[in-house]
Amino acid sequence: MSDAVDAITRDHRALDALFERVLADEGDRDALLTEVADRLSAHSRAEELEVYPYLTDFEENEREHFQAEHLLRRARNLTASPHFAEAFRAFVAAVRHHVEEEESTVLPQLRELVDGGTLERLGAAFETERARLLDSPAEARTRDELYARARQVDLPGRSHMNKQELAEALGEPT
Repeated sequence: MSDAVDAITRDHRALDALFERVLADEGDRDALLTEVADRLSAHSRAEELEVYPYLTDFEENEREHFQAEHLLRRARNLTASPHFAEAFRAFVAAVRHHVEEEESTVLPQLRELVDGGTLERLGAAFETERARLLDSPAEARTRDELYARARQVDLPGRSHMNKQELAEALGEPT
Protein backbone atom coordinates (compact mmCIF):
# COMPACT_ATOMS: atom_id res chain seq x y z
CA MET A 1 0.00 0.00 0.00
CA SER A 2 1.29 3.48 -0.84
CA ASP A 3 0.58 6.80 0.77
CA ALA A 4 -1.63 9.43 -0.88
CA VAL A 5 1.25 11.38 -2.40
CA ASP A 6 2.74 8.27 -4.01
CA ALA A 7 -0.66 7.00 -5.20
CA ILE A 8 -1.58 10.32 -6.81
CA THR A 9 1.87 10.74 -8.37
CA ARG A 10 1.76 7.20 -9.78
CA ASP A 11 -1.67 7.90 -11.27
CA HIS A 12 -0.33 11.11 -12.83
CA ARG A 13 2.35 9.07 -14.62
CA ALA A 14 -0.26 6.54 -15.85
CA LEU A 15 -2.40 9.36 -17.25
CA ASP A 16 0.62 10.94 -18.91
CA ALA A 17 1.47 7.62 -20.57
CA LEU A 18 -2.06 7.54 -22.02
CA PHE A 19 -1.64 11.11 -23.29
CA GLU A 20 1.54 10.05 -25.07
CA ARG A 21 -0.26 7.16 -26.76
CA VAL A 22 -2.96 9.51 -28.04
CA LEU A 23 -0.38 12.07 -29.19
CA ALA A 24 1.56 9.32 -31.00
CA ASP A 25 -1.72 8.16 -32.59
CA GLU A 26 -1.20 4.63 -31.24
CA GLY A 27 -4.24 2.37 -31.32
CA ASP A 28 -7.93 3.17 -31.41
CA ARG A 29 -8.21 6.91 -30.77
CA ASP A 30 -11.82 6.73 -29.53
CA ALA A 31 -11.04 3.92 -27.09
CA LEU A 32 -7.96 5.75 -25.81
CA LEU A 33 -9.91 8.97 -25.35
CA THR A 34 -12.60 7.10 -23.44
CA GLU A 35 -9.93 5.63 -21.20
CA VAL A 36 -8.35 9.06 -20.68
CA ALA A 37 -11.75 10.56 -19.81
CA ASP A 38 -12.66 7.75 -17.41
CA ARG A 39 -9.29 7.73 -15.66
CA LEU A 40 -9.08 11.53 -15.44
CA SER A 41 -12.59 11.77 -14.01
CA ALA A 42 -11.98 9.00 -11.46
CA HIS A 43 -8.62 10.51 -10.47
CA SER A 44 -10.05 14.01 -10.03
CA ARG A 45 -13.11 12.88 -8.03
CA ALA A 46 -11.05 10.61 -5.79
CA GLU A 47 -8.68 13.49 -5.02
CA GLU A 48 -11.57 15.87 -4.35
CA LEU A 49 -13.46 13.43 -2.13
CA GLU A 50 -10.67 11.75 -0.23
CA VAL A 51 -7.59 13.98 -0.24
CA TYR A 52 -8.43 17.65 -0.83
CA PRO A 53 -10.49 18.00 2.37
CA TYR A 54 -7.19 17.63 4.28
CA LEU A 55 -5.72 20.66 2.51
CA THR A 56 -6.16 24.28 3.49
CA ASP A 57 -6.79 25.66 -0.01
CA PHE A 58 -7.90 23.42 -2.86
CA GLU A 59 -10.60 25.35 -4.75
CA GLU A 60 -8.19 26.30 -7.54
CA ASN A 61 -7.30 22.62 -8.00
CA GLU A 62 -10.98 21.74 -8.40
CA ARG A 63 -11.39 24.51 -10.99
CA GLU A 64 -8.37 23.15 -12.87
CA HIS A 65 -9.94 19.66 -12.84
CA PHE A 66 -13.13 21.09 -14.31
CA GLN A 67 -11.17 23.07 -16.92
CA ALA A 68 -9.21 19.97 -17.96
CA GLU A 69 -12.41 17.97 -18.36
CA HIS A 70 -13.87 20.77 -20.48
CA LEU A 71 -10.77 20.82 -22.71
CA LEU A 72 -10.94 17.05 -23.08
CA ARG A 73 -14.62 17.21 -24.10
CA ARG A 74 -13.66 19.83 -26.70
CA ALA A 75 -10.90 17.60 -28.08
CA ARG A 76 -13.23 14.59 -28.16
CA ASN A 77 -15.75 16.63 -30.15
CA LEU A 78 -13.01 17.27 -32.71
CA THR A 79 -11.84 13.66 -33.05
CA ALA A 80 -12.49 13.56 -36.80
CA SER A 81 -11.37 17.15 -37.36
CA PRO A 82 -7.94 18.36 -38.47
CA HIS A 83 -8.05 20.49 -35.28
CA PHE A 84 -8.06 17.47 -32.97
CA ALA A 85 -4.29 17.40 -32.35
CA GLU A 86 -4.23 21.09 -31.41
CA ALA A 87 -7.20 20.70 -29.06
CA PHE A 88 -5.74 17.58 -27.46
CA ARG A 89 -2.36 19.27 -26.98
CA ALA A 90 -4.14 22.17 -25.22
CA PHE A 91 -5.82 19.66 -22.90
CA VAL A 92 -2.51 17.89 -22.19
CA ALA A 93 -0.75 21.21 -21.51
CA ALA A 94 -3.44 22.19 -18.99
CA VAL A 95 -3.23 18.83 -17.22
CA ARG A 96 0.56 18.87 -17.16
CA HIS A 97 0.52 22.38 -15.70
CA HIS A 98 -1.91 21.23 -13.01
CA VAL A 99 0.19 18.14 -12.25
CA GLU A 100 3.38 20.18 -11.98
CA GLU A 101 1.71 22.61 -9.59
CA GLU A 102 0.12 19.82 -7.58
CA GLU A 103 3.35 17.84 -7.27
CA SER A 104 5.47 20.89 -6.39
CA THR A 105 3.05 22.64 -4.02
CA VAL A 106 -0.11 20.75 -3.07
CA LEU A 107 1.29 17.29 -2.37
CA PRO A 108 4.26 18.61 -0.34
CA GLN A 109 1.73 20.65 1.67
CA LEU A 110 -0.22 17.46 2.31
CA ARG A 111 2.94 15.74 3.59
CA GLU A 112 3.46 18.63 6.01
CA LEU A 113 -0.15 18.75 7.24
CA VAL A 114 -0.79 15.08 8.01
CA ASP A 115 1.14 12.30 9.70
CA GLY A 116 2.39 9.16 7.96
CA GLY A 117 -0.50 6.99 9.13
CA THR A 118 -3.04 9.46 7.80
CA LEU A 119 -1.15 9.65 4.48
CA GLU A 120 -1.39 5.84 4.25
CA ARG A 121 -5.13 5.91 4.99
CA LEU A 122 -5.66 8.69 2.45
CA GLY A 123 -3.71 6.73 -0.15
CA ALA A 124 -5.89 3.67 0.42
CA ALA A 125 -9.06 5.80 0.32
CA PHE A 126 -7.92 7.53 -2.89
CA GLU A 127 -7.15 4.22 -4.61
CA THR A 128 -10.40 2.61 -3.42
CA GLU A 129 -12.53 5.55 -4.54
CA ARG A 130 -10.72 5.83 -7.89
CA ALA A 131 -11.28 2.12 -8.54
CA ARG A 132 -14.96 2.42 -7.54
CA LEU A 133 -15.44 5.34 -9.90
CA LEU A 134 -13.72 3.52 -12.75
CA ASP A 135 -16.12 0.62 -12.22
CA SER A 136 -19.20 2.82 -11.66
CA PRO A 137 -21.09 4.10 -14.68
CA ALA A 138 -22.56 7.59 -14.44
CA GLU A 139 -26.06 6.08 -14.33
CA ALA A 140 -25.19 4.66 -10.90
CA ARG A 141 -24.52 8.16 -9.59
CA THR A 142 -27.47 9.96 -8.11
CA ARG A 143 -28.61 13.43 -9.08
CA ASP A 144 -27.57 14.57 -5.60
CA GLU A 145 -24.01 13.29 -6.17
CA LEU A 146 -23.84 15.05 -9.53
CA TYR A 147 -25.34 18.22 -8.02
CA ALA A 148 -22.75 18.19 -5.22
CA ARG A 149 -20.00 17.96 -7.85
CA ALA A 150 -21.62 20.81 -9.83
CA ARG A 151 -21.72 22.94 -6.68
CA GLN A 152 -18.02 22.21 -6.02
CA VAL A 153 -17.05 23.58 -9.42
CA ASP A 154 -19.63 26.40 -9.27
CA LEU A 155 -21.45 25.23 -12.41
CA PRO A 156 -23.92 27.96 -13.44
CA GLY A 157 -27.57 26.94 -13.67
CA ARG A 158 -27.04 23.69 -11.76
CA SER A 159 -30.13 24.07 -9.61
CA HIS A 160 -32.36 23.90 -12.69
CA MET A 161 -30.66 20.86 -14.25
CA ASN A 162 -31.90 17.30 -14.16
CA LYS A 163 -29.57 14.34 -13.66
CA GLN A 164 -28.80 13.92 -17.38
CA GLU A 165 -28.09 17.63 -17.84
CA LEU A 166 -25.79 17.68 -14.81
CA ALA A 167 -23.89 14.62 -16.08
CA GLU A 168 -23.45 16.20 -19.52
CA ALA A 169 -22.39 19.60 -18.12
CA LEU A 170 -19.86 17.91 -15.85
CA GLY A 171 -18.54 15.72 -18.65
CA GLU A 172 -19.55 12.56 -16.85
CA PRO A 173 -19.90 9.53 -19.10
CA THR A 174 -23.54 8.62 -19.75
